[in-house]
Amino acid sequence: MKFKSLAVAVALALGGCTMMPNYQRPQAPVEPDWPKGAAYAEQQAQGPAAAAIGWQEVFRDPALQRLIGQALENNRDLRQAALNVEAYRAQYRIQRSELVPQIGTDYQSSRERLPGDLMSSGKPGIQSQYGLTVGVSAYELDVFGRIRSLNRQALENYLATEEARRSVHIALVGDVATTYFTWRTDQDLLKLTQATLQSYRHSLSLIEASAEVGTASDLDVRQARTLVDQARAQEALYTRYIAEDANALRLLLGSSIPADLPQGLPLGKDALAEVPPGLPADLLLRRPDIRAAEHQLRAANANIGAARAAFFPKITLTAAAGTLSADLGDLFGAGSGTWSFMPRISVPIFTGGRLRASLDYAKIQKDINVAGYEKSIQTAFREVSDGLAARGTFGRQLKAQGDLVDNYQAYYQLAQQRYDEGVDNYLSVLDSQRQLFAAQQQLLTDRLLQLNAEVGLYKALGGGWQRTSLGQAGTGPAADPS
Repeated sequence: MKFKSLAVAVALALGGCTMMPNYQRPQAPVEPDWPKGAAYAEQQAQGPAAAAIGWQEVFRDPALQRLIGQALENNRDLRQAALNVEAYRAQYRIQRSELVPQIGTDYQSSRERLPGDLMSSGKPGIQSQYGLTVGVSAYELDVFGRIRSLNRQALENYLATEEARRSVHIALVGDVATTYFTWRTDQDLLKLTQATLQSYRHSLSLIEASAEVGTASDLDVRQARTLVDQARAQEALYTRYIAEDANALRLLLGSSIPADLPQGLPLGKDALAEVPPGLPADLLLRRPDIRAAEHQLRAANANIGAARAAFFPKITLTAAAGTLSADLGDLFGAGSGTWSFMPRISVPIFTGGRLRASLDYAKIQKDINVAGYEKSIQTAFREVSDGLAARGTFGRQLKAQGDLVDNYQAYYQLAQQRYDEGVDNYLSVLDSQRQLFAAQQQLLTDRLLQLNAEVGLYKALGGGWQRTSLGQAGTGPAADPS
């Protein structure tokens, strides 16, 4: 009865069974809905998932589209990620080859002089031997699924690397967009600074002229010069920032910025399309980093199967058939055939706890990957929640800051009017200029933060992988790299 049970177990194993634990996806450790509250706007009706919306449809600026396309062709980080995918694909194919017998041919010949006491004739002589064999060398019968478990582990590692490449792709698209918006904003800040500096210098010349005739004090002159010097310093600052932004763009592009770059759209709502957030559960299917973490978890699960199989006997077969002759001319003659068959069974008896420790290590690695998978979900949920909070508040913030700029503009005009009428001194004009300049700078900075937040939300939702929604690059699991 025991032999019958053993035969059934072996038959099932040869039919494709492994000792891998049944994989169950861990429950997502986040709420089923996005946060709600004062910082979050009412979510719009469900639309296409962000991962299904191509970056060309989200980033409407033609200059930015040109830069993103160039970066996707030349960026070295993306190129390295693609090569990593090919490397893991090759490793998977190497591991998969162990599932089938490796057949090879071997030709050998030897000639040796032997003393007389070793020759049948009793006289010294030369002995020759020629052989040609075709055979299988040390083919392991995967009775307990060890090789299939390792094969599944290699496949999951390959798929995780493919998802990592998509993550690099998405990050590159977002980095080009945020760097471009920063570049454009710093250019606007430089223009604003230069215009303000010109106004400050005009005010300084007026005050210096007034001081010469005694209608303005040295304090007024010093105040005016302070604003000029501050604006000069900021002019140099933004000039440097623009150069650094251009350098960052060149690094992302992997080449120089095109000289014929199209005219960009004004920075604002028209530069970006608003992407619907979808549901938190969509992240499990859309975000490459989460899918990569799950593939790594599956790989760790498969490794447990290989560690379990190591406790059981290992069966290998070596077989060969061919011809053998003492004369090269008779190598393929009648009666020269030869064959060999050498099965081998290795049974672990005492390993000093190595196999048990290997199994424990495999289980711990799975637990580590479970924690990593859950952390990737929590991180994604936090990033999307931050993006939704930014979307719900930046509109109000920009409106308030725009109103503040308008108020300071009116304040400046009133101060200038009061000075012209002799009601007030010029310090009020200088103060209003300074506050107007600071408010205008803050408005441009807030606009940049809003654009970058929308880019971050698009990335957090798993968007940026496809060129257009009708693109060939899908978001489903990668194909088997056979």
